[in-house]
Amino acid sequence: MGSSGEVAVAALLLLLLPWLLAMSPADGFYLPGVAPRDFQKDDELQVKVNKLSSTKTQLPYDYYFLDYCKPPNIVNSAENLGEVLRGDRIENSVYAFKMGRDESCKVACRTKLTQQAVKKFKEKIDDEYRVNMILDNLPVAVPRQRRDGSDALSYEHGFAVGYKDKDDKYYIDNHLSFKVMYHEDQETEDARIVGFEVIPSSVKHKYSEWDDKNPKLSTCNAQITPGGQTPQEVAADAYIVFTYDVSFQPSDIKWASRWDTYLLMNDEQIHWFSIINSLVIVLFLSGMVAMIMLRTLYRDIANYNQLDNQDEAQEETGWKLVHGDVFRPPIHSGLLCAYVGTGVQFFGMTLVTMIFALLGFLSPSNRGALMTALVLLWVFMGLFAGYSSSRLYKMFKGTEWKKITLKTAFMFPGIVFAIFFFLNALIWGEKSSGAVPFGTMFALVLLWFGISVPLVFLGSYLGFKKPAIEDPVKTNKIPRQIPEVGWYMHPAFSILIGGILPFGAVFIELFFILTSIWLNQFYYIFGFLFIVFIILLITCAEIAIVLCYFQLCSEDYHWWWRAYLTAGSSALYLFAYSAFYFFTKLDITKFVSGILYFGYMLIVSYAFFVLTGTIGFYACFWFVRKIYSSVKID
Repeated sequence: MGSSGEVAVAALLLLLLPWLLAMSPADGFYLPGVAPRDFQKDDELQVKVNKLSSTKTQLPYDYYFLDYCKPPNIVNSAENLGEVLRGDRIENSVYAFKMGRDESCKVACRTKLTQQAVKKFKEKIDDEYRVNMILDNLPVAVPRQRRDGSDALSYEHGFAVGYKDKDDKYYIDNHLSFKVMYHEDQETEDARIVGFEVIPSSVKHKYSEWDDKNPKLSTCNAQITPGGQTPQEVAADAYIVFTYDVSFQPSDIKWASRWDTYLLMNDEQIHWFSIINSLVIVLFLSGMVAMIMLRTLYRDIANYNQLDNQDEAQEETGWKLVHGDVFRPPIHSGLLCAYVGTGVQFFGMTLVTMIFALLGFLSPSNRGALMTALVLLWVFMGLFAGYSSSRLYKMFKGTEWKKITLKTAFMFPGIVFAIFFFLNALIWGEKSSGAVPFGTMFALVLLWFGISVPLVFLGSYLGFKKPAIEDPVKTNKIPRQIPEVGWYMHPAFSILIGGILPFGAVFIELFFILTSIWLNQFYYIFGFLFIVFIILLITCAEIAIVLCYFQLCSEDYHWWWRAYLTAGSSALYLFAYSAFYFFTKLDITKFVSGILYFGYMLIVSYAFFVLTGTIGFYACFWFVRKIYSSVKID
């Protein structure tokens, strides 16, 4: 890419930046398709329960895995594909309110803990599990003071199952003080729920004689405050009374802005400064690389085109001398075609997902929408995978297009599915709700074989019918001998060096993405992510072109695989960084949880390899064709 192209991209990003940054949660821009719900006085509000989650184990469990109060009939809410893959299990509960009516110390149920129930509660308290609830599509949040000591509140996802004191005694949070905030329409007097908070506490309730129909507790004379009562210990054969308060509070927050509380849960209010700083540095470096390349390459082309006779041509060295071999098909060309086709499939999936995310359709309020979109877009982008792989294969003079199509359709998904199936078996062995059910697994296989594979074949058929791409120069029948090169141009060294800059373009944003995935935070700054993605494209393309140019100048014409691996090697750094993140930021101690983390990060790194490698390959493909079509070949 030339310096003018760099300037154009930089100008475009600067023009887009205010618009992308302006798409803050406060605008409600991220909520299309989620209709507000109006409530009137005394309308029934039903709290739903979701999974039990822990950042220490990364293994979600069904809410009723523990001996909590159960309604007469447990009803599972309809979940989309993304919710199931995330481990969400949304069900009804015994917690119900009347809109606008405050209630104090309402009894949910009384339960007697068995030895098995005590063991489960203690295990979940040790692993710092949190309970997730939902009211009107809003997850429950626990207010807390910020770590910086300011008066502003911060919020945590869900509330803790319980806690353990210094004497190793376990206590359960059996009393919940809910606060529902609503925004009232002055004209219609209808109200919309804009906040759902809870303060959990442990209370050992007292009563003279238990009456299931009309229980009277001596510990419920006033609204309960945390720490003001004797806590309820988790012990075998102990009776635990679950109670709750609910208060309604009017709020000035509008319905479109009600997710602000949840999207700003972490204290990283200034992380966008770091992102912008990183992007400016990477853009500056890539611009400098492009300018150097442009000046050097123009001088080479001008010199070659000014040669008057063949004797002068023989005296020249560099990339022109390999013009008769530079378009010679590489070894394992079929495998390269399959990987390039898969990369195109990934690129299409990523780009369309980014666009949908920018438009707000994949906001956190649409639970599971992001995962669902990724799976479905991957399936339908199979058409482009088949087309691109067969076009490249035909250029290599290949004839067995069906074999290449099968590789494209089954190689990458097959490897990912094998890893995923193994990890899912581990999760199932832990009896976690994160295990994908058989029906969902069957649906994924059906999407793969029933839609993706036929689309890959259709795209491959259409691509193979097209005329073959003509090379700008003829290929010699006898391969040219490649001279020895210095250590700095050794394939392994140049490939590893090539991955540093693309990784540098994304590693700061990668920190926040990993935090949202593994530390149970929402990720919503898709404007920044889109800018990072554009910078990644530019960086992968330019570093691959530069190293390809140096390789050709050293008279090494085996550039096909090198171009792919140069940019794709950034995946090695991504996986290494994920290992660093695991040991420095996460508190995972269980062996199975560690396997799950590295297994999923291996899938992510493999996908990143395919994406960046394809970008580097096509950039070099365009570059090589461009320079050899620009010189006079005798």
